[in-house]
Amino acid sequence: MVTRGAGEVRFAGVHCTLSVRDYAGVVVMKISGTDIGEFGDAPMLELAKCVDVAGTVELFIDARDVRGASIEVSGDWAEWMRAHKDRLRGINMLTGSRFVEVTADFVRRFAGLQGTMRIYTEAAAFDAALEGSLTQL
Repeated sequence: MVTRGAGEVRFAGVHCTLSVRDYAGVVVMKISGTDIGEFGDAPMLELAKCVDVAGTVELFIDARDVRGASIEVSGDWAEWMRAHKDRLRGINMLTGSRFVEVTADFVRRFAGLQGTMRIYTEAAAFDAALEGSLTQL
């Protein structure tokens, strides 16, 4: 199920929920549950729209409530980020478990984002970085 409103697109499935909120230059994606790919490429298409409108964006991925992601999904995200890395000023990802942190590190290395993607394990630091970016808009 997909709902739209107030600058946000929300995907709700059996295993996962995912939302994309565009702040015109800063995009926040929030994921919870287990991402097994039930939304297909729809979230990536939404992010691409945000990038196309703004030209470049800083992406914040709040995955503090993610239990896991399939290898296929992680690979798809890595490919998307690699394809769009010249239009991503920065990628900031909050992980909520060691498993998700390892998965995020795989995506960072596979997509060649070592200088672009920062992985957070502390919610307060992630939230402060997001707040700082939003106040600069």
